[in-house]
Amino acid sequence: MDKNPPESEPSHSSDYAPYPKLDQNDVAPVPIAGNSTTAMPSESNPYVSPSPVPESSLKCKMDSVKDVLGDWGKKAADATKKAGDLAGNTWQHLKTGPSVADAAVGRIAQGTKVLVEGGYEKIFRQTFETVPEEQLLEPYACYLSTSAGPVMGTLYISTAKLAFCSDNPVSYKVGDQTQLSYYKVVIPLHQLKAVNPSTSKANPAEKYIQIISVDNHEFWFMGFVNYDSAVKNLKGMLQGGSA
Repeated sequence: MDKNPPESEPSHSSDYAPYPKLDQNDVAPVPIAGNSTTAMPSESNPYVSPSPVPESSLKCKMDSVKDVLGDWGKKAADATKKAGDLAGNTWQHLKTGPSVADAAVGRIAQGTKVLVEGGYEKIFRQTFETVPEEQLLEPYACYLSTSAGPVMGTLYISTAKLAFCSDNPVSYKVGDQTQLSYYKVVIPLHQLKAVNPSTSKANPAEKYIQIISVDNHEFWFMGFVNYDSAVKNLKGMLQGGSA
């Protein structure tokens, strides 16, 4: 993967590290099934972990979403091709993935899941280990940079941690086997070292947030629907404030 950073604003903290620019060949769809796989980070990265997909749930949930969407999803996909009226971060969010239409349908599917399962708070507690007093502060739709390109998901800010989970399972290699897993990142707040917002100088609509842990593991998030709010709340957590 090409490590050259995009042109960005020059003023950054001493913790800033350049954004790992993705080559076009890397920005390919991460299929739910198929030959392409995502390389999971090595075991030396304590913040990333695959989350197994229950054998029965994947097909049932995907079939349910497809049934619910039906023609609505097709219309949404067609509509995104004519999305000249979409603006700002929402449009950029849709453009971050390899397909605008797929991203739009994916957002609809995720919204359907949130409604069906009872809201982000419930999904957060089902997805991650939490303590009784922990509270979810904000969820943010965004993408995480991975070896296979941007992965769509949700970044959760709670009173105890930052946590990301992909909206859909990704395929990855374990030896000679290909497995399906949700891509999860969990960083306890006391392990948070730096939050660095970055904007492309060539295209100001492209905005990123680099998160660095105290042991110098880096994570790049992009394609936020609510970028300014995410920056404000992430910096607030870093400074010990309330999001």
